[in-house]
Amino acid sequence: MVEKRIQPLARDAMAYVLAGGRGSRLKELTDRRAKPAVYFGGKARIIDFALSNALNSGIRRIGVATQYKAHSLIRHMQRGWNFFRPERNESFDILPASQRVSETQWYEGTADAVYQNIDIIEDYGVEYMVILAGDHVYKMDYEWMLQQHVDSGADVTIGCLEVPRMEATGFGVMHVNDNDEILAFVEKPAHPPGIPDKPDFALASMGIYVFHTKFLLDALRRDAADPNSSRDFGKDIIPYIVQNGKAVAHRFAKSCVRSDFEHEPYWRDVGTIDAYWQANIDLTAIVPELDIYDKSWPIWTYAEITPPAKFVHDDEDRRGSATSSVVSGDCIISGASLNKSLLFTGVRANSFSKLEGAVILPNVKIGRRAQLKNVVIDHGVVIPEGLVVGEDPDLDAKRFRRTESGICLITQPMIDKLDI
Repeated sequence: MVEKRIQPLARDAMAYVLAGGRGSRLKELTDRRAKPAVYFGGKARIIDFALSNALNSGIRRIGVATQYKAHSLIRHMQRGWNFFRPERNESFDILPASQRVSETQWYEGTADAVYQNIDIIEDYGVEYMVILAGDHVYKMDYEWMLQQHVDSGADVTIGCLEVPRMEATGFGVMHVNDNDEILAFVEKPAHPPGIPDKPDFALASMGIYVFHTKFLLDALRRDAADPNSSRDFGKDIIPYIVQNGKAVAHRFAKSCVRSDFEHEPYWRDVGTIDAYWQANIDLTAIVPELDIYDKSWPIWTYAEITPPAKFVHDDEDRRGSATSSVVSGDCIISGASLNKSLLFTGVRANSFSKLEGAVILPNVKIGRRAQLKNVVIDHGVVIPEGLVVGEDPDLDAKRFRRTESGICLITQPMIDKLDI
């Protein structure tokens, strides 16, 4: 691997995070919040991974474009990401779709979400732009990608995952030559092109792009003047550059941050209930694939002031206990038992209740004798006494959002409709 330069390129870069997506595949979990604002891993939000990667990479100018159901996302960033100081040439801008260009025009696409804020970008005078999706879970040092971009002379460098070829049909896929120069960009192909050195694998776009700032702004202005454009990076900007310029693929494995316990590059789109449940439950493993305990690459977030977790009662059938579980601050496990579960801040699990494979978001109250298996419970839900979930698939499907694999999403409106 090439040695890093003495003067990091990240210091002259701006990270621009696209965080306006609806996240509709997460169903009721995104009824009140944008997908990047969804809780993850016990105390963080999904967007904290992209933001932490930028910060840990040395980037000190960050902009976040928001749109749908943005209140909880904006509130989280105001609370947890307000430590940037202008006098240190740092900035953190929250950029809602506020009709700055036109009184009637919201962000029409991912490219438009950057175009409408060109004046802000130009004011900072940065040399490079790192465009990021705000809804994926991974650890990555963007400095390596910036260096490849400069060394290759590319117009755009695109972050890519190596995935088994026939699993890439749901991605935008790069057809590359031996030097990872992109020959074609194919959206969700039925027969994805293989990688020259790994023909059984394909390069799938991560939605991460590096540009020289001037080139990007020129491309955005050209795209904005095209009446036939959908104003989207993946559909318009990137295919145009592949056809008319030089686009290069950056393989995630080259810049993925791994501790001694992480063997494979870890990247997850937690955009479905099943994927969201699995990625959280994976953290309860003895050696999880994602090491969130790595102090050399911390995941920054809003750190609430909370008392420690507490486990009480020690009777034979009423013992506060947890095995293979992650339990956050301000949780009280009062005579309840947990197995392979992840609890966010402020959960109350009352006596004789049993949780297995449970992802419990903040401030949930679980009534006595509740039996909950393979569930995701939304923020603030009050689970009634004696509720049983995970034993009768037909009954679960009538009352809650049950996936084909048997994971049940439970929200307060669903509980309110129960005839108990």
